[in-house]
Amino acid sequence: MRVVIQRSKDSYVSVDGKNTGSINSGMVILVGFTSGDNESVIDKMINKILKLRIFDDLNGVMNLDITQVNGEILSISQFTLYANTKKGNRPSYIDALNGEEAIELYELFNKKLSEYVHVETGIFGADMDVHIRNDGPVTIMMEINNE
Repeated sequence: MRVVIQRSKDSYVSVDGKNTGSINSGMVILVGFTSGDNESVIDKMINKILKLRIFDDLNGVMNLDITQVNGEILSISQFTLYANTKKGNRPSYIDALNGEEAIELYELFNKKLSEYVHVETGIFGADMDVHIRNDGPVTIMMEINNE
């Protein structure tokens, strides 16, 4: 499982001109899955996300996690996180989990994450317009494998 996390002042996603999810202060999380990902991997990733100290404390030091700042999450499915660009100029997505399995994991990820913070989403597999106002900018990439 791979995620790209961007600290956000406010962000939203729309499909066909209609807003499907929006947040104020918090994180935009681009989420991708690969073969072998499962509920255990999701649980580990959620634990890392919730404890990730990327929000400023009173001294302007990134020392607070999303729960401490009452942040929100905009979760966007992103199979292209598993693009392989080693050969040629056209990315291969062979490492990305197929849509049928990935949507189940994506929905489980969002459901579990929403037990701790408010989560908004895009629409899995849709052509989305994602508007991110990156705060900082702060962008973190994380990966957890089923080991």
